Amino acid sequence: MISINIFNRILTITLLITLSHSAFAQKAVIGNPIVKGYYADPTIIKDKGVFYIYATIDPWGGKELGVLVTKDFVSFETKHINWPTKAACTSPTSNGSMVWAPSVRKAANGKFYMYVAVGSEIWAGVSDHPLGPWRNAKNDHTPLVAGNKYPGVHNIDADCFIDQDGQAYLYWGSGFNWVNGHCMAVKLKKDMITFDGEPIDITPPHYFEAPHMLKRNGLYYLMYSYGKAIDATYQIRYAVSKTPLGPWAEGENDPILSTSRDSTTVGPGHHTVFQQNGQYYILYHRIHPQKREYVLRELCLDCMNFDSRGNILKIRPNGIKRF
Repeated sequence: MISINIFNRILTITLLITLSHSAFAQKAVIGNPIVKGYYADPTIIKDKGVFYIYATIDPWGGKELGVLVTKDFVSFETKHINWPTKAACTSPTSNGSMVWAPSVRKAANGKFYMYVAVGSEIWAGVSDHPLGPWRNAKNDHTPLVAGNKYPGVHNIDADCFIDQDGQAYLYWGSGFNWVNGHCMAVKLKKDMITFDGEPIDITPPHYFEAPHMLKRNGLYYLMYSYGKAIDATYQIRYAVSKTPLGPWAEGENDPILSTSRDSTTVGPGHHTVFQQNGQYYILYHRIHPQKREYVLRELCLDCMNFDSRGNILKIRPNGIKRF
């Protein structure tokens, strides 16, 4: 027979284990938005076990980017970085100093490259560390893509994709007045800033802006936003190809993420995708409920899954139960 003292000890230990597991589960729940503050157009990298999220600071960009550092998506540390430089901000074709929509990748040479919209053109920065210091990747201090380079193309929203063979590609482009979106693409040479050939228009069906490339099981998924970023029509779609430059077949289940019926998620878009422990996650922004003359947005995180045929399933914007 177990004595009362031993029984009480067992009960106490069991209670402590239960509370510990409960506390861990509670800590692992990640609701939307994932962090306080107004951010949009996120990109993410993981380096040495740390996630770095780079984003536009709302309303609609400013003189610096938002940078959030986290290991668990529960605790975040806000950082300041020195990119873009004053030279970029005062470029005659950049439409002022507004900086937004970054893409950051770690290249084969160990350096970090940032492709960012400054006004209406794409600039490139390089650094030895995710937080900088950053410098212009081009020695002549000119934009990678000038604002007036391709008529009819709004030269913003760059995304860099590095294939499994090490070949890098740059995608970018939007439309004007919420119509006629164009997606441009080009191979990059090993220096990550020199174009290997002329950029081409690879615009897939129902595209407006914010391209993001993903490769899975030999298929290339060009993901992007469609609709107006200022209202509930904004949504995330995708197209599939066997090559990184198309041709494209419109994805099944499109749109995979759009305004929810209960309006808890409004105008989701401009996203990035990453993997952690075999699970795909989609990081994006949505419109914060408000009564303002401009739109404020907030960052959200959800699981992204595929069916047996490789189609992206519709995303349930509920946040992450365990990361």
